[in-house]
Amino acid sequence: MGSGQVTDWQGKHVTVAGLGVSGVPAAKVLHGLGARVTVVNDGDDPRAREQAAELEALGIAVRLGDGATLPDGTELIVTAPGWKPDKPLFAAADEAGVPVWGDVELAWRLRKPDAAPWLAVTGTNGKTTTVQMLASILRAAGLRTAAVGNIGVSLLDVVTGEEEYDVLAVELSSYQLHWAPSLRAHSATVLNLAPDHLDWHGSMEAYAADKGRVYEGNRIACVYNADATDKPSTEDLVRAADVEEGCRAVGFTLGTPGPSQLGVVEGILVDRAFVEDRYSSAQELAEVTDVDPPAPHNIANALAAAALARAFGVPAAAVRDGLRAFTPDAHRVAHVADVDGVAYVDDSKATNTHAAQASLAAYESIVWIAGGLAKGATFDELVAGAAKRLRGAVLIGRDRELIREALARHAPEVPVVDLDRTDTGAMLQAVQEAKRLARPGDTVLLAPACASMDMFADYNRRGEAFAQAVRELGA
Repeated sequence: MGSGQVTDWQGKHVTVAGLGVSGVPAAKVLHGLGARVTVVNDGDDPRAREQAAELEALGIAVRLGDGATLPDGTELIVTAPGWKPDKPLFAAADEAGVPVWGDVELAWRLRKPDAAPWLAVTGTNGKTTTVQMLASILRAAGLRTAAVGNIGVSLLDVVTGEEEYDVLAVELSSYQLHWAPSLRAHSATVLNLAPDHLDWHGSMEAYAADKGRVYEGNRIACVYNADATDKPSTEDLVRAADVEEGCRAVGFTLGTPGPSQLGVVEGILVDRAFVEDRYSSAQELAEVTDVDPPAPHNIANALAAAALARAFGVPAAAVRDGLRAFTPDAHRVAHVADVDGVAYVDDSKATNTHAAQASLAAYESIVWIAGGLAKGATFDELVAGAAKRLRGAVLIGRDRELIREALARHAPEVPVVDLDRTDTGAMLQAVQEAKRLARPGDTVLLAPACASMDMFADYNRRGEAFAQAVRELGA
């Protein structure tokens, strides 16, 4: 199966690796196209058995508890994005010459000949917000669009459905990009790069390379972060990409933009890339206050979304209107309440140090609530950078000691409350301790820099617990 679209699936033996949110739709779509589908899954839990029964009722074979063996006659594997490349199933496929696609690759191959182009967004942090901003801008321009992909809306459902679109705003994870070798976007961006998922990718270099795949074959614009200092930078990934002739590198910056960049001048978002003469003219797009919230990392998200929209030909007024219409998801730098002159902000979505760094940079005087599952992260750089902003810190969760040690090294004068408990009720105590440390004008910021699963089902539940605790303070 080459890099082109497959038109005849009748009788092809396809193995789908993994159930879940991507495996089940993939199995159903392939079965509907006439393929002979076998689903293999490592787990054999009640949820897996429920999904298996649903597929078996359609005539799809399912093997639970056996994700390592390549079924006889397999011509193609379609894998859930989270399956690591070093799994025995993929080694067996490689030995047998069987290609492996992800669900995004399958969706790309199943597009109709006149399908809507993709504007693609990846990066360590900010993907979902940027894709939602982009979709809002595209809608403000009167275009038929949807925010799809890693955001929770199946690309397979969109490309095989009846609804027609002018353009799609597509969020892609590094996992999805790893398994999508033939994807070619109209334009794309890598928002930022910081160490994440290294247990899956094996190294920072491999992680960055998978992110950089989003630029391969871009037609109009490769949008990069001109402020990035990490190596490799997103600009390095653009330089390494094989793009179509005429495709341009377009930077975004929180400073004054140069030619072929978008940036900020005196509180105005400005475009010097998609104008008639980018060396001598600029186009005002929106005000910083049109971005919600107007924190630096979120302004960067807005600039990246604007750049992709402008690459698609969207007028400046639609950028402004789309940003004004956009409402961020819960638990992303969300202002919960002011209590006794102190602001309480929920950024439970800051599940790694890079996200927490952006959140901490948005406020001047902070009582920081942090901790959870560190996932192998270190906190020295984060704490050193934020030390001058910290009024105090309240630490929760299993790996809080790592943060406490970093605070002792880099911010020894900052008072620290270490809560030696991991039950869900710890959040109420954390908020009460933060209130005790805070002064009028401060911000109590939940930016955990860690995953939540040691105490909560997910970051949403953690954020809800924080908001509830703040409401009890106010009452």
